[in-house]
Amino acid sequence: MKVKDAMNKGAVWIKKKGRMQRLRKVTARLHPGDHLEMHYDEKLLSLTPPEPRLVADKTQYSVWYKPSGLMAQGTMFGDHCSLLRQAELFFKGSRKVFLVHRIDREADGVMLIAHTKEAAARLSELFQKKLIAKEYHVVVLGDLTEQGEKGTIALPLDGKEAVTEYAVISYDPQHNRTLVSAFIRTGRLHQIRRHFEMIGHPVIGDPKYGRGNKSREGMRLTAASLKFHCPFSRKEVEFKS
Repeated sequence: MKVKDAMNKGAVWIKKKGRMQRLRKVTARLHPGDHLEMHYDEKLLSLTPPEPRLVADKTQYSVWYKPSGLMAQGTMFGDHCSLLRQAELFFKGSRKVFLVHRIDREADGVMLIAHTKEAAARLSELFQKKLIAKEYHVVVLGDLTEQGEKGTIALPLDGKEAVTEYAVISYDPQHNRTLVSAFIRTGRLHQIRRHFEMIGHPVIGDPKYGRGNKSREGMRLTAASLKFHCPFSRKEVEFKS
């Protein structure tokens, strides 16, 4: 039963013709030369994934609200706690799923999933050319209004240019927190989290960056909206969490 459960959750792999792929069915027929691997992590496999919500179904792609704690895609040790697998199960295997972008596991918010290779290519191109406006809502420690209602953080990350723009939405003096709207002009690893920590206003609940910002509420970083010119409908679309 444990092996079957591991297979269902994407922890068993088969190598055919030099290509690794997940093996999910115990009834799958094996052939001479097939190579099997099991990446077993009992703690991971015992997790119950938080449930994502379908925001919009555009046939070629779908839009989802990814809750905090859900990965964008799986690992060698399983994929049942990933948005891709949850979307695949939602459509009962009738559609393929392709990752075109990601947000941190600890963050929540809107994500796109492509269902054809063409859609994956077109949407990936929009992200690469920065033609998709991504707005984030972030709660940071301290009073950011002291630095003005708007600002730009242009501090290099990993030796590369990194630019984050923000606008203050509100300040909560009781808890000493500021809610901001942020836009990233570059896509560096953990850019928003690192940038706000670098200017002394770390993201509330961030488990990795900052001091005095820990919280049982979880990380307060949300991918609030995606806005772009749809390559299929040829219309301007906007999706909000």
